[in-house]
Parts: sequence; C-alpha cells; structure tokens
Amino acid sequence: MRAVVTGGAGFLGSHLCERLLQAEHEVVCVDNFLTSGPENIEHLMDDRRFQFRHRDITEGLDEPGEVDAVFHMASPASPADYLKLPLETLRVGSAGTWHALDLAAAKGARFLLASTSESYGDPLVHPQPESYWGHVNPVGPRSVYDEAKRFGEALTTAYRRSRGVDAKIVRIFNTFGPRMRPDDGRAIPTFIRQALSGEPITVTGDGKQTRSLCYVDDLVDGLMRMIGSSHGGPVNLGNPHEITMLELAQWISKLTESPSEIVLVPRPQDDPEKRRPSITLARELLDWNPMTPVEHGLRETVRDFRRRIDFDDLGTTSRRHPVTVVNGTAHR
Repeated sequence: MRAVVTGGAGFLGSHLCERLLQAEHEVVCVDNFLTSGPENIEHLMDDRRFQFRHRDITEGLDEPGEVDAVFHMASPASPADYLKLPLETLRVGSAGTWHALDLAAAKGARFLLASTSESYGDPLVHPQPESYWGHVNPVGPRSVYDEAKRFGEALTTAYRRSRGVDAKIVRIFNTFGPRMRPDDGRAIPTFIRQALSGEPITVTGDGKQTRSLCYVDDLVDGLMRMIGSSHGGPVNLGNPHEITMLELAQWISKLTESPSEIVLVPRPQDDPEKRRPSITLARELLDWNPMTPVEHGLRETVRDFRRRIDFDDLGTTSRRHPVTVVNGTAHR
C-alpha cells in the first residue's frame, strides 16, 4: 500500500515509517519538525519508496496520486512540549486531524488516529478499559493535549459515521525506545539523560505514581495490525506491566551504573496517579500482545542514548564526577 504518515519524523512516526518500508509499502512522511528533526528519518531517505514532505498539516494536507492509508501521528506528545506549545497542540489535534481525515475521505483511504491514554485523564478506574470515559480537567495545564486528542476521537468517529471513512482509533499508553529526545521531558528519556550525565535523577512527588511501559517495536506492531483490521476502535495499545516512577528511576540507575542520586521534586498539576491499560480488546481483535521485556527495551534505549549523545557536551555533569544531594541541593 501507499501510506501517508503525519508526524512521520517523530519518535513513534519514524519507527512506523521504518516498519512500513520493511513490509515493502510506499511511505509519504509529512512533518514540520516542530518537536522532531531530520535525523530520525535520514537513514530512510535513500529508499526509493520513501518520500518526505516538509509541511504543517494545520494549513492543509494534500498528496497527489493514490493513497491507501493515512496514519495521523502528528502532535507534540510530551508534557514539556505541549505545555510550551499549547496552541500548536490544540491546532494539530483539531485542524490537523480534520485535514488528515479529509485526505483519507478524498482518497478512499483507511485512516488511523494515534490517540492517547491521556484521554482517560487522572483515571478513577484501574486498569483503564476503552469503555471508561475518563476523568479529565478540561481547563488544567494538560488539557491542551488531553482535549485535543478527545476532540480528534470525536471527529474521527463523526467521519466514520457521516462520511463512511474507514477510520480507526488507538489509544497509545506510555511508549519508549531509541530516538527519544534527551530533552523530551518524559520520565524515561529524562532519567536516562540524568543518569548518564551524572546529574540527580529527579522523580516527581513521592515516586509512587505508576506508568505502564511499552517498547516501541511492540507498539508499532499494534498499529500495523490495527490498520489492517476491520475494527474501528478505540483500542488500547500498551503494556500492562505497571511500575512506580521511583522503581523506574532505580532500574535505570542500575542499568546505567550511574553514580547519580535520586531526588524527589514537586509533582506537576494533574499528573495521573495510576496508568495501566486493559488490553483485552487488542488481544481479542488484533491478536496483539506486547512481547518485549521492559528491561530489554530499557537496555536498547540506554544503548541508543550512549551512541547518539556526547554527554560531556550537554553542559551537564560528566559521569566521572559523582553528585550528592544535601537538603535537595546538588553538590559536586
């Protein structure tokens, strides 16, 4: 098939483009590099089946020729990004989704919306099934992302019902792996960067809040199964393996053999207390199950960070200079 991937140069999008090419599909990658960069896709540029469009999809989206599938992956995805880019996040979740759906409708293509576990907000039901409507603060700092995705789900459903678009929704839970940005702001890249650079590893709150971590290869496999299925969703994609943030920091510290201390810092507003997907639907409808052990995924991610980044040039402490923390203040 010929697939258009919006946000195709991002962390998830670039892995999806890679997988599509491995399956011998043609790929049109669309990105404006707002929170990504060309380095994520430069290894794909020589493939004759790969095309790149530097474009802001909030201003429109058109593609000549046949299109069989549209994967709408475009959006800032980390709290650090969408808190810095609130209007851009709302715009890509609304106008961007609208334009991507219009392209799918015009081409008679299948459409897949990459929605999020954030649509559940700070959930009162645990684990979270697709039938749960969520517990979202519509005017809180995270609402620009949460509500953009919830609007995107409503719009996708409306196109499916009113215009007959073969449109699908997946709700993606915490995903990690190679190509995450060191300054991404999410827990795993932050902890790895801090551990490798010798800085304090900063865990928010008391560290007892949980996340469920899915390796990127497994997540992309779920996307591929969903686009090929007859089901509209929403379907949760994530790993039910639940871990506290303090345990995650300790795990990464051990894997990196870091001298860094673990420090507790204030917790952001509306930060979810618990996060774990129910993946019964994904198992039943897609025959999908995450297969990569979290420890293996973390090792691969640490290896990728070591390969890509010179931590001595980050303006942070080298691993050769241990850090201790006294009353919350770092000392060398």
